Amino acid sequence: MWHMKNRLSLLLVTLMFTVLPMTGQKTPVGEYSLKYGASCSEPRQDTDMQRFRHHRLGAFVHWGLYAIPGGTWEGKTYRGAAEWLKSWAKVSNEDWMKLMAQWNPERFDARAWARMLKASGARYVKITTKHHEGFCLWPSRLTPFTVEHTPHGRDVLGELVEAVNDEGMDVHFYFSVMDWSHPDYRSSLRTSQDSVAFARFLDFTEGQLRELATRYPTVKDFWFDGTWDASLRQNGWWTAKMEKMLKQLVPGVTVNSRLRADDRGSRHFDSNGRLMGDYESGYERRLPDPVKDLKVTQWDWEACMTLPENQWGYHRDWSLSYVKAPHEVVEHIVHAVSMGGNMVVNFGPQPDGDFRREEKDMVKALGNWMKRYGECVYGCGYAGLRKQDWGYYTAKDDTLYMVVFNRPYSGMLNVVMPKGQSPQMACLLDGTPLRIEETASGEYHVAMPRKDPGEPFVIRLKISRSGSTKRQYREALT
Repeated sequence: MWHMKNRLSLLLVTLMFTVLPMTGQKTPVGEYSLKYGASCSEPRQDTDMQRFRHHRLGAFVHWGLYAIPGGTWEGKTYRGAAEWLKSWAKVSNEDWMKLMAQWNPERFDARAWARMLKASGARYVKITTKHHEGFCLWPSRLTPFTVEHTPHGRDVLGELVEAVNDEGMDVHFYFSVMDWSHPDYRSSLRTSQDSVAFARFLDFTEGQLRELATRYPTVKDFWFDGTWDASLRQNGWWTAKMEKMLKQLVPGVTVNSRLRADDRGSRHFDSNGRLMGDYESGYERRLPDPVKDLKVTQWDWEACMTLPENQWGYHRDWSLSYVKAPHEVVEHIVHAVSMGGNMVVNFGPQPDGDFRREEKDMVKALGNWMKRYGECVYGCGYAGLRKQDWGYYTAKDDTLYMVVFNRPYSGMLNVVMPKGQSPQMACLLDGTPLRIEETASGEYHVAMPRKDPGEPFVIRLKISRSGSTKRQYREALT
């Protein structure tokens, strides 16, 4: 009876992909008729979406069984991402899950984690509830592969949710649909047996998502991963159903574009070019070009960045890849904000539950910079001005910020304004005024501060739309 039910479900899914949408539904000329395309035609403007947008900076935490081997298996170190070690080393699921017997992070302290991540300047924390390996950081009732069945035994996710919320930050859940531990997962559906098995897997995954949404109702976002396989792209109906379900269970929750596929298998954006989900999450370890990719300023998006190149989970040996410097990470954050996006900086805790020294140093450096200059990040976005050689513009209401990373030898920062606009006043964030000069070509120069800040710094500009403001410049400086 159970198998018959799933065969009938599969038949209905097939019909969904072959039958045209209901009569009376009009499709613009030149567009595909879609049942499972984008749910919104414009960016969300509700309070929860505005909060997501205002935060701008988040922290990512990748933690799972992969932290225990830390990129090494049977004496061999793999240069690839540590959380993919099971795949790199071709480890069987049985052998991999034996790592659960070693899961006992005695130094794990959720409140210490929350305080540390808040100190970085992050306003929200994304936590890997379950990565591709299938090990769950919460006591799921749908699989034996959870923290509950380890020597540690504690609900790691629950403790983190409470601690992060107590620190005034939002919690976001990372969730991998792809699950190497589940016998019914299929990367492609080549036979009817594959389809029946995958239908069972989708039911299992829906159950886990329901668990997360109901067990931890303060979650603000679901960030999906592992959704690129053909099997899921052929089941766009299910991705649309999950987005709708989560938004019913957790009113106001945001969902990233990685979850979704439409009727034709398109991901992130449907076959008519409309964003699926609430924000684009296609930028991983890369950022949109500030000149060629200005289209991203039309919708919400979020990038995520590792510290060592391509290492999300804990890897024992950071010398195998390039490691970013603090000011480099700061520039990635500002780059994202200058184009209307969010940035999430990743950390990979050790198997004992502590963070490596390099990550703690990064937190301190980022936190110190954000304390001094976070005004140009929080609540800011695209200024409508092209990037300059000296750095980036960000904007908030009628205030423009110049975030300077490259100091010109001339000592003057070039400012190009749209016709009819001009800088009325320029100053450092502590109020120190800076000289403004108008050039013969109608552009403006802002003088560098007399004392070199010795780090990326921010200039606040007040903009006038009334033309010449030379008298106001003089009055400001005197």
